[in-house]
Amino acid sequence: MTFSICVHESVADEADDGDDEREPDHHDRFGVAVTTRLPGVGTLCPFASERGAVATQSLVNVELGRRGIEYIDDGLAVDDALEALLNADHNAPRRQLHGVDADGTFVFSGEGCGDWYGHLEGDGYTVAGNLLTGESVLEEVADSYDSSDRSEPLSKRLIDALAAGQAEGGDKREELSVQSAAVVVRTTEEHPLDPSYNDLRVDATETPIADLRETYDLAQEGYEAAMERYEESYEADRREGEASEVEEN
Repeated sequence: MTFSICVHESVADEADDGDDEREPDHHDRFGVAVTTRLPGVGTLCPFASERGAVATQSLVNVELGRRGIEYIDDGLAVDDALEALLNADHNAPRRQLHGVDADGTFVFSGEGCGDWYGHLEGDGYTVAGNLLTGESVLEEVADSYDSSDRSEPLSKRLIDALAAGQAEGGDKREELSVQSAAVVVRTTEEHPLDPSYNDLRVDATETPIADLRETYDLAQEGYEAAMERYEESYEADRREGEASEVEEN
């Protein structure tokens, strides 16, 4: 099921004015982006939470992604979580499974995956693919992410990484016209309203990356417009929710 990237970023928050000696807090971002020459990849491959990100592909087993995230959320390290799932999977040689948590990475490509297949690991990210035109596809995905501007939203940069891999050749099955792409980002950052551009998919098209990028642009514009118009209401709603939690405790 083509190629994907999983990412973890830890970003320091700015210290409050007048409190420069305080160690800055940080927030974590976890994201997955994937594309393939089949429809509906966003329903099958990418999984993310505020503690990790996982992609399951090749001969897809959705439970590997779903349970992998559950295990990470329960406190297991990503390598322990995904290795345990593969050890119990009799079709493991036909799987690709990779992911990240706050402390590490894990990548697996079974010997039964379709050529060209492979994976790589970087600082806080993993990339994997199968049925590709070559290894350079993954290298371009990684290079795009490595050189991205960290001040831009992670979801945008992940779409750009997919575009780099697609431009390098991507999935070699040119006879398949229906394609799909998806991006999912979860973050511990606090927002009055969760950004809608952090969970997007294009399920059936001949131009998946271009369509996903257009969907992102529209979602970002819509989110910014909604925040400009309704930010005070969203903020008041959040404070009311926090007050209710305090009363219950």
